[in-house]
Amino acid sequence: MDLTMALAGLGVGIIVGLTGMGGGALMTPILVLFFGINPVAAIGSDLVASAIMKPFGGAVHARRGTVNWTLVAWLCAGSVPSAFLGVLLLRAFGDDESLQHGVKIALGVALLLAVGGMLLKAWISRRDGDGPAAPITVRPVPTLLVGIMGGLVVGLTSVGSGSLIIVALLALYPMLRANDLVGTDLVQAIPLVTAAALGHMLFGDMSWGIAGAVVLGSIPGVLIGSRISSRAPGGLVRSALIIVLLASSLKLFDLSTQVVGVVTGVALVAAIVLGVTKPFRKAPAEQPERETVPV
Repeated sequence: MDLTMALAGLGVGIIVGLTGMGGGALMTPILVLFFGINPVAAIGSDLVASAIMKPFGGAVHARRGTVNWTLVAWLCAGSVPSAFLGVLLLRAFGDDESLQHGVKIALGVALLLAVGGMLLKAWISRRDGDGPAAPITVRPVPTLLVGIMGGLVVGLTSVGSGSLIIVALLALYPMLRANDLVGTDLVQAIPLVTAAALGHMLFGDMSWGIAGAVVLGSIPGVLIGSRISSRAPGGLVRSALIIVLLASSLKLFDLSTQVVGVVTGVALVAAIVLGVTKPFRKAPAEQPERETVPV
């Protein structure tokens, strides 16, 4: 078992625990770019690892009651069958160099969408509060369509169970609290990534050695990230994640290292200048009222 790959899984697991997203969007590019694994095998192995890792985060939210089960049901009704369809489409394209290139381009596009989604979430988070959850009315048809499109993308690229679907939920249900949003997305992702993983396993598009190494590191990583998420500067982690995803997507487009470095540097400077981390900082604790002493 590759210890370096397990350490990569540990790092990705910590980020998932801290931010609630970034599993497939980070792990698959790492497997492709740094370990030289072909994209199809990387997607299949990452999905198997995610299917094992996701329930740990979902269980925490289920116990805390931060899951909208009606949304989960409608999302899964569309995402589970379309995830299988995504795997079938991936196989129908053929198994040659052109397929690998096409998957890399699709993965790059998915990562760019994830970056846009995280930036949107950063902007919307300025309005997030810690008050009681506002009641929402579930819209079955749009929610079902989100599940169908999300499942298709996950089946093709392994990206989208968190980064992309959570953005669509933000657009459909802007009144949904952040913790309910993350909890609902994590729970619906469990059957989604499991369906996609089973599809890839059926065609042999995965490696138990790779998946095992990723799981070995990612499970303790998720637990560590979840425990420290309330104290860690989440905005800083999210900003770093956005920059990493941006660099990974550009590299998957076969751009030169110089171009990737320049764009990443500009993004880093922009994050510092614009103060991307500010929307995620916790509000200061409310000071207790002072007792008035009668004179």
